[in-house]
Amino acid sequence: MDGGLRALLPRLGGGPYNVALAAGRLGVPSAFLSRVSTDRFGEAMVERLHASAVDTSLLQRGDEPTTLAVVALDAKGAARYSFYVEGTADRLVADPGPLAENVTALSLGTLGMVLDPGASAYEAMLRREAARGVLTVLDPNIREALIADPAAYRARFASWLPDVRLLKVSDDDAAWLTGGADPVAAAKTWIESGVDAVVLTRGADGLSVITAAGELAHVPSRRVTVVDTIGAGDTVHGALLAWLHTREVADLATLDADGWREALTFAAKAASITVSRSGAEPPTPADMAATV
Repeated sequence: MDGGLRALLPRLGGGPYNVALAAGRLGVPSAFLSRVSTDRFGEAMVERLHASAVDTSLLQRGDEPTTLAVVALDAKGAARYSFYVEGTADRLVADPGPLAENVTALSLGTLGMVLDPGASAYEAMLRREAARGVLTVLDPNIREALIADPAAYRARFASWLPDVRLLKVSDDDAAWLTGGADPVAAAKTWIESGVDAVVLTRGADGLSVITAAGELAHVPSRRVTVVDTIGAGDTVHGALLAWLHTREVADLATLDADGWREALTFAAKAASITVSRSGAEPPTPADMAATV
């Protein structure tokens, strides 16, 4: 082996996959919709979903290979990604048609909203489920290396916003999407486009929310020893879904600044546990209770 390369350590993940794990591990009904390979990686992914109490009845399976991401960590544990996506299973997911009536939230994001034909299937789901009143949540989770035409992607992203109720975006992604605009200013623009609330993940600077009612709330990050940041934003996403479900919040307009601070504090705590571990390992309720 080249002396400049460390041994590769396989980890199971992917943005929406991690979100489903986070919500499922936190004890709320969670299902994962994608196309998953029948290879060994795919089998292990399905087993991990089951172990995290995630419903797999909507999964599609295929003999195409699993998408691979090679992750390199910098000195602060931040991740840089290289992807192998050609002909992989997840990008071939098909629109399953209308979701069951008991589905109250739909979460989308990352490569699923970039790589066609799957991206078009998810886009159709977003528009259809938003029209029937489902709480739609989007995290673009930008992977710039896989966006061949940034201008076209930004235009497509803008077209989704009227159908997005909650947008979760990192400061870095906000800057990329807007060409360097201040994240709070960008959030206000997205609110004007129809989004009900924008949650900004700000790394060591914590979490913020901007709402259509003009509320602005912020909570700090928790101080922990960071092993790596893989899955931190996904954990925030899944924890917010769990918090909203547990408190039966269907309309984000009913949350005031105090309510949002409670939600963000819960999500920040969950993310602090994830970053203290190697790989995307979201917490369980027992982990949350044991963390002061």
